[in-house]
Amino acid sequence: MSGPLSHLRILDLSRILAGPWASQVLGDLGAEVIKVERPGIGDDTRSWGPPYLQGANGNNDLSAYFLTANRNKQSLAIDITHPEGQELVRKLVAESDVVLENFKVGGLKRYGLDYDSLKQINPKLIYCSITGFGLDGPYANRPGYDFLIQAMGGLMSITGHPDDEPGGGPMKVGVALTDIITGLYATIGVLAALSHRDRTGEGQHVETALLDVQVACLANQAMNYLTTGKAPTRMGNSHPNIVPYQDFPTADGNMVLTVGNDQQFARLCKALGHEDWASDERFATNRARVANRRELIPRLRQATVMRSTREWVEILDSSGVPCGPVNTLDEVFDDPQVLARGMKQTIAHPELGEVPMVGNPIKLKLTPVTYRTAPPLLGEQSTSVLGRIAGLSQAQIQDLRDRGVIS
Repeated sequence: MSGPLSHLRILDLSRILAGPWASQVLGDLGAEVIKVERPGIGDDTRSWGPPYLQGANGNNDLSAYFLTANRNKQSLAIDITHPEGQELVRKLVAESDVVLENFKVGGLKRYGLDYDSLKQINPKLIYCSITGFGLDGPYANRPGYDFLIQAMGGLMSITGHPDDEPGGGPMKVGVALTDIITGLYATIGVLAALSHRDRTGEGQHVETALLDVQVACLANQAMNYLTTGKAPTRMGNSHPNIVPYQDFPTADGNMVLTVGNDQQFARLCKALGHEDWASDERFATNRARVANRRELIPRLRQATVMRSTREWVEILDSSGVPCGPVNTLDEVFDDPQVLARGMKQTIAHPELGEVPMVGNPIKLKLTPVTYRTAPPLLGEQSTSVLGRIAGLSQAQIQDLRDRGVIS
């Protein structure tokens, strides 16, 4: 084991995306992550396909969705509804630093696997609960899913084209972004709690909720509302506070301009052959451009359509104007910058062969992230984990397997 968190053991009782995303980040940073799954079924996302990655031997496959968030983990298949399965989890808790879970509120209490029960076994335990709506409040007992939270948390009210435009209406983000960001906030909370424990010896309960995270991540749009009392609306690819900051047509497609200040706007005008726009009082400052975007944007569109995307990117990049193409995913993973930054990885697996992975964006110079193991097959490490950590003999493990407590 290597990495800045190689001294830690994470017991991951979570599934789907937010929890597994958090534990994968911790695993990439070197922590030992033991993923507890249901025998015969496993994490729900194992069946969320197609597409699937077919094993090299043709006998096994894993869904692309499961591959997203489960590298650097060991799979331990335990039936936690069985008293002996619960006792196995407690044995592992006694030897772990962190427990991650995303069951419904109170869902683990019936098994004696809630925080209040487990801290009696391990007072230094960091126990992280990820829920849809939080552990308290009027919605606490509701199940929460990313799509639902994007709607309830306001993100869909500001994503998509306006109602009066073709294709107008609320739109979710193209990936489960609320789940992912909740996983990142959970990771931050766990690391903060570990830092506190290092100084005091105290464990604690960490909590993150999808709705809380979604509201927090409304960022400037939330503050636009709180400072004015006026709810922002959908603006397509336009920005509420910056102009021009959106997509523009080219001779062969589209490109994005992200002009962040007046100096960049002046350079854009020069590159477009319309230096006079930069001195026009309607467009000279960002405040003026926001107020007069209806006059400015059509002018820009008439200019950008005269060259190809590649030509504009070369011209504007050399002029110091932030811009870029609207890439498809095949273009993303063929981009020289993406490749140079190690965002496309592969990990070898004895049965699955070479498993493609998206790289971790954290760059640590002295203790870099590592890609040690591919996402596991269900129960792949049950025998080794129970023998090494829980101290069970091979005969005991086989007996548990024969009785369906583990697989």
